[in-house]
Amino acid sequence: MKQVWLAGVAALGLVVSGSAGIADDAADAGVSPRAAGTHGVTVQYSGSVLIFQVADISISTEYADDTYQAAARFTAAGLAALFTDADIEAGVSGYRDGTQLQPYRYSHLNHASSKNRIVGIDFPDGVAMPDVNPPFGNMGEPAATDVDRAGARDPISTLLAMGLGAVSSGSSHCDGRLPVFDGRARYNLRFEDGGRKDIRTRAWSGEALICRAYYEPISGYEADEFPTAEEIAEPIDFWLAPINGGEFYVPVKIRTNAGFGGVTVSARSIETY
Repeated sequence: MKQVWLAGVAALGLVVSGSAGIADDAADAGVSPRAAGTHGVTVQYSGSVLIFQVADISISTEYADDTYQAAARFTAAGLAALFTDADIEAGVSGYRDGTQLQPYRYSHLNHASSKNRIVGIDFPDGVAMPDVNPPFGNMGEPAATDVDRAGARDPISTLLAMGLGAVSSGSSHCDGRLPVFDGRARYNLRFEDGGRKDIRTRAWSGEALICRAYYEPISGYEADEFPTAEEIAEPIDFWLAPINGGEFYVPVKIRTNAGFGGVTVSARSIETY
């Protein structure tokens, strides 16, 4: 569960941010400067455990008619900064066909790690192929195969696709599965409709859609990393707010009860263009 939380929230598909460091990382992933006719959103988040702030997350996403790009930054803050100096940047670029996204290149880097490892993913013929330098010592037991990785997206693109309605079914915005590959682990996110509820954050207030995601591990885990049954049973709840008249949705609150005290991420600011 920690992997999907850091990769999926820290990226958040989120994950699209606005600092200079992120721009550099997005360029490595093939993200181009803003073009005419595009539109997007930048969201700043705070993450907390109980009443203690533990993370700052910034996310920027940009859409054109047939392409998309995103970049993100996740840094430890508050109480967590006493125990870790995590500083993760990520970027992705790819192609868009309505609600469907096909990534071209994804990469992320933890600046706080002494290994300076860049975790990249390419997607030739729709198969997620890891490009990790320096390589992981272990790709999991068992490692994710080409068959496992076929059709999988990176964590950021997966959550962006959720906001675009890739798991919509009938009147429900959230009903289905999306396959994910993060550079080593292969898992599904299974989405269920959590209804609608009024919500108020510093950045947004109103009626939000609740999209409930369950983590389903497939392959690419070491024995001591595999999530427990209790962790898998706890969903991640996304409160989604409409942007541009409902053209797409962004999370304004994220909550999971997994781990000590659970984790809550709330939007502090939202800027659209």
